[in-house]
Order: sequence, then structure tokens, then C-alpha cells
Amino acid sequence: MQNFSEVKEKAETLYKTLEAVDCPYFKSKVFFNSEELQHLKFKSRAKARLQHDQYMRFKLLHFAPVVLKNSGTLQGRCEAKSFERVRVHSRTDTILKDVTYYEFIAVIEDVRLKIIVKEIENGQKFFWSIIPHWGINNNHVRKLHYGHPAED
Repeated sequence: MQNFSEVKEKAETLYKTLEAVDCPYFKSKVFFNSEELQHLKFKSRAKARLQHDQYMRFKLLHFAPVVLKNSGTLQGRCEAKSFERVRVHSRTDTILKDVTYYEFIAVIEDVRLKIIVKEIENGQKFFWSIIPHWGINNNHVRKLHYGHPAED
């Protein structure tokens, strides 16, 4: 297993080079920006993800643009209201907004993963998260998300 610091550094370098990709499902571009890189490291502003959770996400990050470029079918959608940070007249405010999360599931090189795309009030769509393999509950039913796509 590679050193966590090396994997993190490679993923950060890769992420900085990622450009918007055309997604066949949306018939528009999905963008990659710095806020989403932070989401791979933190569940919320003050709560870091466990190191092994970050490690798996960083290792699989290179699959995100591949999945989005080839996704013609949506596997899940979740609408919610969320407090989002927005720039207003040279300052940052937190405002309640309508948010939609889109889920794309893929199996690439024998790896099951889910890509989450976030859209705030019909704005640009952007990569939000990559979730490596998902769990199976006690009834042997796959749990595609845990009801909190903002944190998943």
C-alpha cells in the first residue's frame, strides 16, 4: 500500500489539472473546482474524513472524469435544501439554497464506485464526490447512499 502522503499529493496534483468534462446525461459540462477537493478531505467544514476514507477516494479520483464522460444514465437523484457559501459584494455569506445531487454508478477495472455531481439552484453542475464501493445492509440489499449525499 502506498504512503498516504504520496497518494494525497498525487491526487491533489491530478485534481488541479482536471478540466470540465462533457457529460452525455446532462448534455453539458461538469466542472471540477477547489471546494470539491476539500470535500474529499472533509465531511464538513470542521470534520475531517478518516485517513483510510480519504486514501480510497484519492486512489480512485482518476476515474471521476472517465465515469462522467461516459455516463448516459442517471442512477439516483436527491433534492435538498442546504446552507451554501456564496460571494456577495466582496464578502462570503451562507445562504439556504436548493441543491440537487446526481449519482452515477460505474464498475471500472473491477472497482465499483459512485460519482456524485452537485447542482445549486439550477447553476453549474460540478463534481462533488467519489464513493468507493458501497455497503450492503443486513437484508443483503445494497445501500447506494446513506441519505446524506452532502456528506457521502
